[in-house]
Amino acid sequence: MPRALRRTRLLLPLALLAVWLVVGGGLGPFAGRLGEVSTNDQAAFLPRSAESTRVIEEQKPFRAGETVPAIVVWTARDGDAPVTGSAAEATKAVAALAGRPGVAGPPSPALASEDGRALRAVVPLRPDLGDTLPETLDTVRAAAAAVPGTTVWIAGPAASQADLAGAFAGIDGLLLGVALIAVLLILLVVYRSVLLPLMIILGAVFALGLACAIVYVLADAELVRVDGQVQGILSILVIGAATDYALLLAARYREELAAPGADRYAAMRKALRRSVEPIVASAATVALALIALLVSDLANNRALGPVGAIGIVCAVVSTLTFLPAALVLAGRAAYWPARPTSLPADAEAGPGAPDAPVTGTPDTADAPAVTGRTTAGAKAAPSVAKGGQAIWQRIADLVDRAPRKVWAVTLAGLLACAAFAPALDSRGVPLDEIFVNDAPSVAAQETLGRHFPGGAGNPAVIIADAGAADRVVAAAEGVAGVASASPVDAAGRPAPTAPLVVDGRVRIDATLGASSDSDAARETLARLRTAVHAVPEANALVGGSTAQQYDTQRTAARDRALIVPVVLAIILLILMALLRAVVLPVLLVLTVALNFAATLGVSALVFEHVLGFTGTDASVPLYGFVFLVALGVDYNIFLMSRVREESLRHGVREGVRIGLTATGGVITSAGVVLAATFAALGVIPLAFLVQIAFIVAFGVLLDTLVVRSLLVPALVRDLGPRAWWPGALSRLPEDGERSGQSAASSAPKEECTPGTTGGHIR
Repeated sequence: MPRALRRTRLLLPLALLAVWLVVGGGLGPFAGRLGEVSTNDQAAFLPRSAESTRVIEEQKPFRAGETVPAIVVWTARDGDAPVTGSAAEATKAVAALAGRPGVAGPPSPALASEDGRALRAVVPLRPDLGDTLPETLDTVRAAAAAVPGTTVWIAGPAASQADLAGAFAGIDGLLLGVALIAVLLILLVVYRSVLLPLMIILGAVFALGLACAIVYVLADAELVRVDGQVQGILSILVIGAATDYALLLAARYREELAAPGADRYAAMRKALRRSVEPIVASAATVALALIALLVSDLANNRALGPVGAIGIVCAVVSTLTFLPAALVLAGRAAYWPARPTSLPADAEAGPGAPDAPVTGTPDTADAPAVTGRTTAGAKAAPSVAKGGQAIWQRIADLVDRAPRKVWAVTLAGLLACAAFAPALDSRGVPLDEIFVNDAPSVAAQETLGRHFPGGAGNPAVIIADAGAADRVVAAAEGVAGVASASPVDAAGRPAPTAPLVVDGRVRIDATLGASSDSDAARETLARLRTAVHAVPEANALVGGSTAQQYDTQRTAARDRALIVPVVLAIILLILMALLRAVVLPVLLVLTVALNFAATLGVSALVFEHVLGFTGTDASVPLYGFVFLVALGVDYNIFLMSRVREESLRHGVREGVRIGLTATGGVITSAGVVLAATFAALGVIPLAFLVQIAFIVAFGVLLDTLVVRSLLVPALVRDLGPRAWWPGALSRLPEDGERSGQSAASSAPKEECTPGTTGGHIR
């Protein structure tokens, strides 16, 4: 090749590489700056139309400013001795906090518990303390410690927020580091190559930097909301997706590069042409499934939707621009010390094998790609390959020999697992299970609950017309589970005779007998709403912490009923467009849905009997569904797009064998990588993220190793051409022969791309 032409062909990959180096250097730091525009204030993520959200708005005029209560509890240092005599000293101690930085108003007097063994006072704190909240709580604790002979505990929303912020502290570096190290180790072990894993990791990091920069700008402009959970999921999603797409392209490029006399530029053109459709289709399923979250009434779901979709788009852009440039510039050196090699075809073909070229995708870096030309009744696609590919050849042979037995056994196993799915309780996580590790706020709340009504310091808030206040109080106190109810003054203290009235409305605090995060409290809340709503001319609304949990649960259930069918419809349409069929896409959607149900069944058992969780957050099943179903379809797209390509060359039956053998290793390794990246969420000591990590990681492995490897190929093999109805493949004979012609030559011309040997799926 003339030197001038070589230089010209180098310009595009060099330019792309330069652009991405600039992007990585300039935007990479944004991955560590999302915390600047994120909020962990859960009130900002409540359902838009919920009654508790309306109460928050109506509650604002009843206080000079929004506050977050810190509940100070004193107990005797020596066991359960009475502390009633220390009430005056406790009141004096917290009163000294008035005017201190971060304290929003005068603390309440210290009140003694009925058993006389504990004292309680409420210190209102500013809601915008951010990183200084722990320091402010230390000031409160130090002041309260002035009461001799007592142990000080701090409970309430302020303490919970501080522990939550501590759980997310360092999320940028810790989570990203764990995920990248896990991915790098897996790639090094599986592919036994030095440069390729580094290229893939670098492309994923560049994609994450670009995504974080875009999200940062949008969050700073208040167009999207970001909290610690969304921030962590974004990192994992981009790293996992970018790695998956990169593995598919790198494997296809290696396959094309292994052809005798292959030119690296031509090999990349072919690899891109044959990979771009399944990669884009796979990304579209995930991105659109995330966008479907915008129909949710929960603000945190709506926040994750566009943020996650942005991450997926950035992952695709990096995979289709940076990685091809890097691979072309490196050539065969990208796979060093392994090198692409070709083997002669060495296995007998099935009956009627067509005269068409057969290629196989290596499943590991040292597993050679196979090329060869077969003739009818002679040698065919490789049936035996070295290393891991031989395993996939044996699996493909098993599926080919006994498809009905294979899918019947795997289906029975999945249905058995799915039978436990209804046991998964998604009514919420109790406070003592929110944090995986021991948290000070949890211990303090337990202490508070032992000596005071469970809802003390965290009441249900009723906003009602002033003229009906007495009747609303009477109705509230008549509800089983309500310990007390009283109108309050401007300082938030009980004021039965002189409450604060704003625009003809009063605020009434109702203390519940059960802990505010318990099922009993939510049941009481439902009864309380029914009672006060029935008071004539009161226009009463009930909010507060328990009401927010109750509304979130109900909204999450509504969201699941709405979003699940929307996501399935999106995936079905994309599969129909990609595979040019109806029966097979429906089959694939049913299998990924079954995989999700089986994963929930196993999760229900593991959460309760292994991890000790009594329930899950209301959003966990929906998040698990969106990630697992959308990402699970990815692997079916990778497999079935290759099966369709090979079926056009060799016939439907042989297409299943070749497609499964060719993609088995790379898809399995991609699934292991994705499972490992989501498992990294488990380093954050929050039950929500630990549960999401297990559901997605286990579900991806189940999908990769069982559903995609056994169930789907066996069903397609058993159905034969009928699986591809009404597309062109449904009209081909199963063995690929039609009146002595090969499948490739008898397939409709529009199904083949001109200029490719043996035809290529468009």
